[in-house]
This record gives sequence, structure tokens and C-alpha cells, in this order.
Amino acid sequence: MDKHVDIKTLMADIGSRAKAASAELAFATAERKHAALIGAAEAVWKNRAKIIEANGRDMEFGRDKGLSPAMLDRLLLDEARVQGIVDGLRAVAEQKDPVGDVMTEWDMASGLHIRRVRTPLGVIGVIYESRPNVTADAGALCLKAGNAVILRGGSESFHSSGAIHQCLVHGLETAGLPADAVQLVPTRDRAAVQEMLTMTDTVDVIVPRGGKGLVGLVQREARVPVFAHLEGICHIYVDKAADVEKARRVVLNAKTRRTGICGSAECLLIHRDIAEGLGQTLVDDLIAAGVEVRAQGLHGSIPATEDDWGTEFLDMKIAVKVVDTKEEAVKHIRYYGSNHTDCVLTEDDAVADYFFTRLDSAILMRNASTQFADGGEFGMGAEIGIATGKMHARGPVGAEQLTSFKYLVEGDGTVRA
Repeated sequence: MDKHVDIKTLMADIGSRAKAASAELAFATAERKHAALIGAAEAVWKNRAKIIEANGRDMEFGRDKGLSPAMLDRLLLDEARVQGIVDGLRAVAEQKDPVGDVMTEWDMASGLHIRRVRTPLGVIGVIYESRPNVTADAGALCLKAGNAVILRGGSESFHSSGAIHQCLVHGLETAGLPADAVQLVPTRDRAAVQEMLTMTDTVDVIVPRGGKGLVGLVQREARVPVFAHLEGICHIYVDKAADVEKARRVVLNAKTRRTGICGSAECLLIHRDIAEGLGQTLVDDLIAAGVEVRAQGLHGSIPATEDDWGTEFLDMKIAVKVVDTKEEAVKHIRYYGSNHTDCVLTEDDAVADYFFTRLDSAILMRNASTQFADGGEFGMGAEIGIATGKMHARGPVGAEQLTSFKYLVEGDGTVRA
């Protein structure tokens, strides 16, 4: 991009083109949207060498910037991960088109027939950090739901996102849909983010996907409605009625499978009755796997401090605390959690019920790894992120969650008395 281009002018142009594209997408057929997504998937695979080469430049930039190993892992694209992007695009393509779906319908005594029907939101602005696959996921889901999207990826993934975006545009063009339906902000300048947050004339909703700093900025300064996707401070409470083998398997997977994703477990709460037995075994398992365990009440790598509670490590680190009761565990999660994903390990149905009813996280799990907090694992094919707010969308945000609705009311010369 020409460095002399005024950001305000640039973003206004992107916004107006997105709004025009959204008007056309709103009535695009399911077949054309399907064709665009399949075309994009084929282009990603065909251009995988180019995408991986672009990612190499991003990885070099990230290393020079001093990104942690976990953050570099989030950024990395290899052939297997490119295949994952292709699979995600194809999965979204094959999903049922939500637009026009009749959510409910009823007749009134007045003679009116009323339908509530899914409709696109319009133009969605997605602001995200280092993971380049979000470019494909967000673009695909917005398109599936009939929305135009303005993507503003993190500076670390600038080249990777650009290469993936070109494939999405190729899919749109081959399907006869407007290329402006999926636009990528062509600058690392943070002023573009600030500008997007105030584009009330052209942007209908902002979706921030990233850490507390990014989401906090967006929530403070946005004049456009926001779907918040806050950090994942995921807890696991190991109850005294937990199954030993299930607990060992789940805890190790929840922390170590991929430490840099929002579904990675960051805090382990262990009932005092099993602390010296299963609790210490879990800590030992984690340490043996290379995890730094910051423990209170058990023998970990180092003692835990107050700062460790409520921390999203996104690394091979975890905080561990012994609690006296399930009530104390829930109280701790309410205070330090981020309403993302929390898990209870127990064979006691009453304890599970207490956990499920007393907590209001977007996702609550029993005897399952928090790493399942992912739209693909929920059958959505892909997701823009895990919404932690309470309005409109919660949990994995897929195509269906990126729609609103309108009422279609039919009469037969019907008048109101």
C-alpha cells in the first residue's frame, strides 16, 4: 500500500465498498456462496507454497519482535495447517445456508401469519491478532451468512493473511460474487483499527479476537456494536469424585496439546481430599511433560503467587491451587475466570450439576478437555472465535451466529380493529 494514503480516506473507501457488496450478498444464492468457498479452498491448496513462503516472512518478523514460542506456534503455517484451512473452508461450504431459514412461525387471531427469518447482519469488521487461519475462517463464515467482511489481521501475520485473502477473492470472483465482499486492510498502521471502530455508517458489528489488551481497546473505544471474544482463562476443577485415569488424560491434553490457543487450560483447582494422591500425580504428570507448575498447596515447579490466578499464560505454564470444597472452586472461577471455558472432572452427578448451574461461562464441560472449545469440534466447521459476552452470540461463533432476523408478516387485506 502507498504509505502516503490517508488512513481515514482508505478506511472510508473500504467501508463503502463493503456496504455495497453486502447489499448484493444479502440475496446471493446458497449455490453461489458454496461455489465461492470451494473455489477459495482450491486456490488455497494450489497456492500453498506461496502461502507458506509468505508465512516464513511473518515468522522471521515475529522472531525479530521477540514473540514467545507459543505465539510463534500460533503464527506458524506448514502444509498440514494449510490443509486444515482447506478443510475448514470446505466444511463451511457444506453447511446449511442459514440465510432465509425460518426460525419460527405462527398465526394470530387477527388473521396475520408471522415468520421470523434469519437475515445477514450486513458488514462485519473482524480485528484479530497473530493467527493467520482466522483470515480464512472469518472470511468464510461471514460469506456463508451473507455478510461482507473487513478483516484487520495482526501485524505479525501480515504476509500470510494477504496470501490467504487473495485465495478468498479468487473464490468470490469465480463464483460471480463481488470481490469487495471480503476485504483485508492493507496496512499495519494501528490507526486503521481506531478508524474501523467508529465507522457506524458502514460497519454493523465489530468482532475482536485476541487478548485482553485488544478486546479492552475495542470495547472502550468502539461506537459500533461489539461481539467480545476475550482471553481464555480456562479452569479445570478436579473433584474428589474424579476418575483417576480420566483426570490424568484430560488434564495433560487440556494444558499441553496446544498451549497457544484460547482453550488451553490455565488453572487447575484440586479438591483437598485428593490433593496428596491424584492431585500431586497430576502435578507430576504436568512437570514430566515440561510444564512449569505454579502451585499452592502441592509440590510444583515454583510456588504460586496472587498474580498467577487469572493469568492467560498461553505457554507451558499452569497455576494449581488446592480448594476445600466445590463451592470454593466455583467462587475462584467466578472471580478469576474470563467466562470462556471451564471444566469439572467428577463422577458425581450432583457436583457436575452444581458446577453447570452456578457458573455462567460460555462453555462448561464435564470430563472433557478444554481444548475442545473450538467451532470445528462443535460441528460448525470453523468459527470466528469464542464469544464471552452475553448479548446475541455466546461460545463458538459460526455462520448461524453471524445472522440477525427479521419478521415477515402476511395478511389478506387484514386491518386492525
